[in-house]
Amino acid sequence: MSTQPLLQIEDLHARAGDAEILRGVNLTVERGEVAALMGPNGSGKSTLANVLMGSPSYQVTAGRILYEGEDVTEAPPNDRAGLGMFLAFQYPEEIPGVSVVNFLRTALSNRTGIDYTVLELRLKVMDAMRELGMESSFADRYLNEGFSGGERKRNEVLQMAVLEPELAIMDETDSGLDIDALRIVAEGVNKLTGPERGFLIITHYQRLLDYITPDVVHIFLNGRVLMSGGPELAVRLEEDGYEAFRAGAPV
Repeated sequence: MSTQPLLQIEDLHARAGDAEILRGVNLTVERGEVAALMGPNGSGKSTLANVLMGSPSYQVTAGRILYEGEDVTEAPPNDRAGLGMFLAFQYPEEIPGVSVVNFLRTALSNRTGIDYTVLELRLKVMDAMRELGMESSFADRYLNEGFSGGERKRNEVLQMAVLEPELAIMDETDSGLDIDALRIVAEGVNKLTGPERGFLIITHYQRLLDYITPDVVHIFLNGRVLMSGGPELAVRLEEDGYEAFRAGAPV
C-alpha cells in the first residue's frame, strides 16, 4: 500500500479569465478519510472541484495537484478519471437517448480498459443498485432525463459504486435535496466509504454532515483553506456562521 497521501494540493492558484478564484489552496486527503470542505457561496469550492478534475474552463497559474504522489496538474480529465478520480456534479446534466446502463458501460470501460459486454455490465449495475436500494428499472432510463433532484444525486452515487474510484469528490451533493432524499443519498455514500477510498465532500451546510461523519473539516473562504479541524468545527460553523471565521480570513 502506498504511503503517499491520496490527494495532495500544494499552494494551488487558478483563475477563470481575468478573475483569480483559487488563491493558494493547501489540502490533503488520505486513503480511508472523509474530508468535508465547507464554505459560503462564491468562495471557490466548486471551482476547486472542477480544477481538481482538469476542467478546461479554468487555468492553473501556480501550485500542484498530486494524486498518489503523481503530479496531475496538467493531466487531461480522462487521465485523471482513469487513475481513479471521480467528480459528482452539483447539477448533473441530462443526456437524452443514452441509458444509465450504457453510460456506465462506456465509463467503466474507459476507467478499466476492459470492454464489458452489456450483460456483464448489467449484472454489475444490478448488484450495485440492489446494494443501494434502487429499483432495477432505473438502469434503463435515459441519463438524468426527467430525474428529480434526488434521483440525479442517487445516480451519481450509483456511478461511484460501479466505477469504484479511489478518490470521490462530491460537489454540493446536498444542493436542492429535501430531507428524505438527503438521507437516502448519504446512506449510499456511507456504504461506499472504506480504507482504500477517500472522499472530499464539498458543502456549505452542516446538515449533510448529520448523516456523513467527516474525519476532518476544512473551512474555505476567499479561495483558500482558512482553518481545519474535526467534526466539531462544522458544529461551530452552524452555530456561529461564516462571519465568525471571515474576520480572520486573508483578503
